[in-house]
Amino acid sequence: MTEKQQYESLKQLLTEYGYQYYVLDNPTVTDAEYDRKMRELLQMEERHPDWVTADSPSVKIGGRVLEGFETVTHAVQMQSLNDAFSAQEVEEFDRRVREGLDGPYEYVVEHKIDGLSVSLEYRDSLFVRGSTRGDGLVGEDVTENLKTIRSIPLRLKKEVPYLEVRGEVFMSKKSFARLNNEREEAGESVFANPRNAAAGSLRQLDSAVAAKRGLDIFVFNIQQAEGVEFSTHLEGLQFLRECGFKVIDNEKAFADIGGALEEIDRIGQMRPDLYYDIDGAVVKVNRLDQRQILGSTAKCPKWAVAFKYPAEQQQTKLLDIIINVGRTGVLTPAAVLEGVRIAGSTVRKATLHNLDFIREKDIRIGDTVVIQKAGDIIPEVVEVKTDLRDGSEREFSMPDTCPACGAPVRREEGEAAYRCTDVDCPAQLSRHIIHFVSRDAMDIEGLGPSVVDKLLSAQLIGSAADLYYLNRDHLASLEGLGEKSADNLLAALEESKQRGMARLLFAMGIRHIGLAASKLIARRFGSMDALFDATAQELAEIEDIGMIMAQSVVDFFAEPHTRAFLDKLKQAGVNTLHQSDTATDTRFAGKTFVLTGTLSSMGRKEASERIESFGGKVSGSVSKKTDYVVAGEEAGSKLTKAQDLDVTILSEQEFLTMLEGNE
Repeated sequence: MTEKQQYESLKQLLTEYGYQYYVLDNPTVTDAEYDRKMRELLQMEERHPDWVTADSPSVKIGGRVLEGFETVTHAVQMQSLNDAFSAQEVEEFDRRVREGLDGPYEYVVEHKIDGLSVSLEYRDSLFVRGSTRGDGLVGEDVTENLKTIRSIPLRLKKEVPYLEVRGEVFMSKKSFARLNNEREEAGESVFANPRNAAAGSLRQLDSAVAAKRGLDIFVFNIQQAEGVEFSTHLEGLQFLRECGFKVIDNEKAFADIGGALEEIDRIGQMRPDLYYDIDGAVVKVNRLDQRQILGSTAKCPKWAVAFKYPAEQQQTKLLDIIINVGRTGVLTPAAVLEGVRIAGSTVRKATLHNLDFIREKDIRIGDTVVIQKAGDIIPEVVEVKTDLRDGSEREFSMPDTCPACGAPVRREEGEAAYRCTDVDCPAQLSRHIIHFVSRDAMDIEGLGPSVVDKLLSAQLIGSAADLYYLNRDHLASLEGLGEKSADNLLAALEESKQRGMARLLFAMGIRHIGLAASKLIARRFGSMDALFDATAQELAEIEDIGMIMAQSVVDFFAEPHTRAFLDKLKQAGVNTLHQSDTATDTRFAGKTFVLTGTLSSMGRKEASERIESFGGKVSGSVSKKTDYVVAGEEAGSKLTKAQDLDVTILSEQEFLTMLEGNE
């Protein structure tokens, strides 16, 4: 078998693994085996970038940074639904259906996912575009972010000339809780519910950020299709399953509204046990020809209605308020509650976010409070029963010193968060190291939270820099870490030394500085040493770096421990220079490129890297600031916009000539 055949086989294997895991929820290999195969694929694609196609599983990792989202006009309107809040209102909907139809009809009842509605378009079975619902007529092109959702097939399992489907992007309860915990630890505002979290994640300009958010999707409707026909909604759902889409199990039709109402009750009872959040159940007429007869209003179909479940609330006693210390030193208050059953589980703690939240609601220790799960997931205090106070309640104040290390606590002007001022605080250290070794940072395989905790407990490390001074004897002393694992970990540490300045900057966990900002800063300054002399004004001159971000970087590099930390890394051989610093050719400096269509000689990733290696910038959208649009085969709307704005358009051959250094 040739290497190209091995690559194609590996691509198919990973696609099938992803389908089994993310769509069928029936994994056939371990996560470690999947990750190993994915690394193998990425290494092949790095050696042969011209092999990469739009349906490669590597697309799911993300990485494209966009300047903004282009608009999409929906060929088929993405309508909303009329709501019903009682059985009587559902029965009234049934009366209207009965009056509008001549003859028997039946209903399908589906989960109403609390997420963000999107359209997915496929041409010749290949995913070509995805967009948000918007106002139903015009949405936003979020194709790159949708590609990172692992349950969305990049190529259909059936051959279809053209297919547009509608689905609901959502965030699982587990992913929602993890994301809010991370944001709370970082002193960032938390999302109110999974729907807001999903919407915010899908509209990230950096697709790598969206890829990390753990988004998922259920597809529930065919908007338009060529080459296939259906008579009922259930037939359409079965076709979607055969295409490889994730569809909620739903194979039953109900002959009357009584059966539909029983199904609504059944779904309501199972709601707490679902791994995703629903806020209702949708009742739809099954036969498509009868839907045509019933028709629609300007915004809503007359053949469907959404029954909305009420949010469950319970009353309990707030016994105490405790403090948790996060990775960035943020002190987060949490309520200790008298246990109460709500939405399928017993709740004994609730988030209180920050002191402003406590003051705004006038929450006191000893209060009787009303608890609700945000999105039926994270418990929160929604109301204080002040009329039940007896005078024994106590006001809460943030501590002056960190409960983990005793260092002074400081609140920055204009911020809600209180922070521990000790960078060596033990509560922060473990979380900081775990971030340092994470995939988007230094990507040190084999250094999970349990190994980090063992290294800290054994006092083998006192900072992330100490990782690079570990040896085989150190690791052999750790319980449960065999010789092979120790050797693999040392190899991974050695490999990580060449990640470069951008990844290292992100790994250091500077407030407000993500991976995209780290890349921009690294490209501008070239070395960590240069950052020590940078002013906030110089940093803020970088496009997309605001003054708050700039000041955060300056403050971080002004800390004495930062110089000591970097010196220790450099002595260990860690590269603190920007990866492209060795390149002296800056022919594209100050120039912005946009790539559109398919290039036959290389993939977009390689083209972007080549442009950036010569000092240029790659953007996802065309504007007056664009210098060049590189137009490959089947170039789309970006080419048209470039022509309208009189932007210089390069053919693939002209682009290659520029890369070779010729005018």
